[in-house]
Amino acid sequence: MKWLFAMVAGLVLAAGVSAQEMSPDALIKSVTSDVLDIVRKDKDIQSGNTKKAIELVEAKVLPYFNFTHMTKLALARDWRNTTPAQQKILTDEFHALLVRTYSKALTEYKNQTIDYKPFKMQPGDTDVKVRTEIKQPGGKPIQLDYYLEKQERDWKVYDIEVGGISLILNYRESFANEVRQSGIDGLIQSLQAKNKSGEAASVKK
Repeated sequence: MKWLFAMVAGLVLAAGVSAQEMSPDALIKSVTSDVLDIVRKDKDIQSGNTKKAIELVEAKVLPYFNFTHMTKLALARDWRNTTPAQQKILTDEFHALLVRTYSKALTEYKNQTIDYKPFKMQPGDTDVKVRTEIKQPGGKPIQLDYYLEKQERDWKVYDIEVGGISLILNYRESFANEVRQSGIDGLIQSLQAKNKSGEAASVKK
């Protein structure tokens, strides 16, 4: 689905962009410009080369995500019932699942453009929201909001809202259902199976 591209339109950083050197909104703007330029020039990604898209995501996205925090938020209260070993496996598998989701989105780029909403941040803020809107030919605009937190000097993404729907809350519901039915180990097995099969997750629209 075209809207999936919105999830990564601003998250693949080109070489030379440093998170601590920019404000969150400037970072997203720079990222967006870079990723659109990369994808426009890469015919392999546009034609659906998932392997190449995954390599791009692995190389450019991961340093700017806090996967541990994302996994903890997605597990919610169930996180407290996990062992350190389970936490590591869950974080690794959630990481892999999101990489596949973002990679699939990159292959679905179809000339979307980005509008940036006014950004306000107070001195000392360490948790902010950057609002944008994706405009796609022949379709309705899609609201895309990034949630970032500051860790020491670096800004990290810990959630994304697509059309007002939180990526983390979407996974929280499915993870909770899995835990109720099969426990933590059942959730781990489910994630491992999805990643092994190469299944790309999607957010409910």
